Amino acid sequence: MHNSTQQIDQVVTVGLDERSYPIVIGHGLLAQLEQHFPKLPKQILIISNPTVAELYLPAVEQALTHHQLVVHLIGDGEHYKSLQHYTEVMDTLIARGFNRDCAIVALGGGVVGDLAGFVAATYQRGVAFYQIPTTLLAQVDSSVGGKTAVNHPGGKNLIGAFYQPQAVLIDSNCLLTLTDRDYACGLAEIIKYGIIYDTDFFVWLEQHADDLVARDRTMVSYAIARSCQIKAAIVAADETEQGVRALLNLGHTFGHAIEAHDYQQWRHGEAVAVGIIIATQFMLQQQQLSTSDATRITGLIRRCGLPTKPPAMPLESWQSYMQRDKKVKAGQLRLVLPTAIGAAELRVVSDWTSVYQAIQAASHD
Repeated sequence: MHNSTQQIDQVVTVGLDERSYPIVIGHGLLAQLEQHFPKLPKQILIISNPTVAELYLPAVEQALTHHQLVVHLIGDGEHYKSLQHYTEVMDTLIARGFNRDCAIVALGGGVVGDLAGFVAATYQRGVAFYQIPTTLLAQVDSSVGGKTAVNHPGGKNLIGAFYQPQAVLIDSNCLLTLTDRDYACGLAEIIKYGIIYDTDFFVWLEQHADDLVARDRTMVSYAIARSCQIKAAIVAADETEQGVRALLNLGHTFGHAIEAHDYQQWRHGEAVAVGIIIATQFMLQQQQLSTSDATRITGLIRRCGLPTKPPAMPLESWQSYMQRDKKVKAGQLRLVLPTAIGAAELRVVSDWTSVYQAIQAASHD
């Protein structure tokens, strides 16, 4: 795993004027962390979880021997993204005398990144933040764009801030230790980018689905880079999700309902994959998406080893979970819906019957 060769495959810039930052993508990069994070201060808090720390913390610690490092581990799972664990991290920072020119480094998946980012955004009104995402899902989605949050019993990500990192370091070697299930979760978000933004990329994914599932390094690096480019372009155009950035939520409103229903059985990427299928079925029923596009979307999701059928739950449950979604405005459901491969739009939907028919269609597909 920790081979001495390192190679940068691509650097993607998230363009936000003076807050712009690089996403460095390659393999074997952990060992040369200081090169890629040049402005690291002396005091660093690394937030990680036991699984990731066992695999990658030694390499990170070795790369940062000249710094004062404190490591705070949180458990593995969505329920660790809570105010209680946020407070525990704050207690660590205060007890260890961390000052305003410290840095928070997130080493892990989306839960670690979201929590660490919210800590960085709020400790002493904001300190430097760096991302080292170790799952494919975090590499192509949650580590890019500055959304940070913790969950509340009333819903996911209800307490948070937009807060951009100084840099993101993506080492594709980290993907070699993921389970097939966790790896496939990242493929769901990659497919999403093709559907909402880039027809050519979707076609490329169809051509290389088997290589991606097999974790071919060159193909995976390209898919990560292209996903990050698309997300960077969307974030640069709409940092705080007033418009086009909402398209990144394709499948997420349904997906969050599935996760809320049973987060122990469902991973985020799996729930999003099924959410995309439901959104696709909805547009198929409205006759605003071609049958061939719908078939291709479902086919690619299936080929990547992702689930396509929603869990059985009554309409009332879907309704109550979906109405908690942050995209609900004035009680109206706003869904991201695909109009063709490579295009999507945000639409207000008030007819719950049609929504439920789409869920039913996805269940019987």
